[in-house]
Amino acid sequence: MHFSFHRCVLSCIAFALLNFAPDALAAAQKKPEKALEQKEVLAAMRKASDFMMNTVSTRGGFVWNYSADLSERWGEVPARKSQIWVQGATNGVGELFHDAWKTTGDSIYLGYARRVAEAIVWGQHPEGGWHYLIDFDMPGIQKWYNDVGSKCWGWEEYYHYYGNCTFDDETTSSSCQYLLDLYMATLDPVLLTPLMKGLNFVLEAQYPNGGWPQRYPLRYEYTHDGLADYTSYYTFNDGVIPNNIFLLIDAWEKLGDEQYIKAARRGMDFYLLSQGPEEQAGWSAQYNMNIQPAQARSYEPAAWSTQITVGCLRDLEQFYMITGDRRYLCPIPLAIRWLENSIINRDPSKKYTHGRFLEVGTNKPLVAHRKGTTMENGRYWVDYNLENPITHMGMTAQIDCERLKAAYEKVKAMSPQEARASYHARKKRAEKRPASDPETVKKLIQSMDPRGAWVTSITIPNYSDPITSPRRQVQGISTGGFISNMEKLMGYVSEP
Repeated sequence: MHFSFHRCVLSCIAFALLNFAPDALAAAQKKPEKALEQKEVLAAMRKASDFMMNTVSTRGGFVWNYSADLSERWGEVPARKSQIWVQGATNGVGELFHDAWKTTGDSIYLGYARRVAEAIVWGQHPEGGWHYLIDFDMPGIQKWYNDVGSKCWGWEEYYHYYGNCTFDDETTSSSCQYLLDLYMATLDPVLLTPLMKGLNFVLEAQYPNGGWPQRYPLRYEYTHDGLADYTSYYTFNDGVIPNNIFLLIDAWEKLGDEQYIKAARRGMDFYLLSQGPEEQAGWSAQYNMNIQPAQARSYEPAAWSTQITVGCLRDLEQFYMITGDRRYLCPIPLAIRWLENSIINRDPSKKYTHGRFLEVGTNKPLVAHRKGTTMENGRYWVDYNLENPITHMGMTAQIDCERLKAAYEKVKAMSPQEARASYHARKKRAEKRPASDPETVKKLIQSMDPRGAWVTSITIPNYSDPITSPRRQVQGISTGGFISNMEKLMGYVSEP
């Protein structure tokens, strides 16, 4: 994922105004006193970063979670010591170190950011993209799939090793984004070759009509349980198409190559091409080659998706703000009307308004269920019963149609010039770091153990029997928690 941090002014300590002379009061107002010395916070940042990079990381990369003694580790599923997770871990830490270097000027963070980049580049597929994970012991990866990945019931992405790359969950786009950000900050030619290779991979994987598959190079080999191999389908799910579009827009803005914006526009046009008919004017999580809603994992039926549709509406508004092209606003009214007509609950005490998947033609909510305890004795099925759905993916959605309409009307009222100006202003605001509360920062520093680790309680499922076997509560180290805590410390030391 791509991290942008904000700058902000901290609150001043309150003064008893009557006890100050006017000139002393003015001086106090100009130089607010902080509850912590900046050097104390900087030292804590270094200690935590040194521990994560020099003790926890594997060759500069990370997984999602570690046991406190580092004897166990988990990405999305259990990981072995030779593995790091591109998805949701390593790129995030790299972006953090990059930002820490920009914030503090301490070259140690730039060195750490480069080490993360080296790990990412090591794991780049010969074609140019990335898989969910990088294994520094590649001869053993098929055995890990056989013994571990394929036994994790419900984590179907790991049942089969394709040996290619994925756009799912920002895996390839965030890797390219990280290399792009670090290259623009350093102009290091060593980074340029893998960056261009990655961007060319994104261009090559795009279908002529503007969509992208979930995985590339294309594979069709994994048919199972009566289901087709879905990885070649046009895919909105988990951000595949939008993440590639926004990556290409950023690459165009920073590198100036027109081929990136042309490909991004083809991707935007795929939204227009793939919208459902008037009576179901939404979008699906994935489509077959005839641009019809298609099934993916066992619990993802061929259907129109309310949640994907909400994301598409926001993207279309962004596309108008970026391009000034009103074509991207045209699909929105029909989609909102469909969402309004699809409400199944108006009771505010229930935490949903819509079904997640709506059946093609009937508009009935489709609900996935699971029974059994393991892959050997269990199964998934889909019906219309809202009772006892699967819990690892929500089968309902909370959607505020009035808010969607208000957002659309606001963007629609902008001229193309105003829309583009608003887009650039929004980007500038996103670069500012939020304020960090001094008490929160103090507690974070105090909660570090002598190594520099933030140890917290982590919930680990039983991957082979996630239904009847209780989840483990483990004292461990969260990579996401490290990133979040470091952001707070940086929010304190940033200049006003």
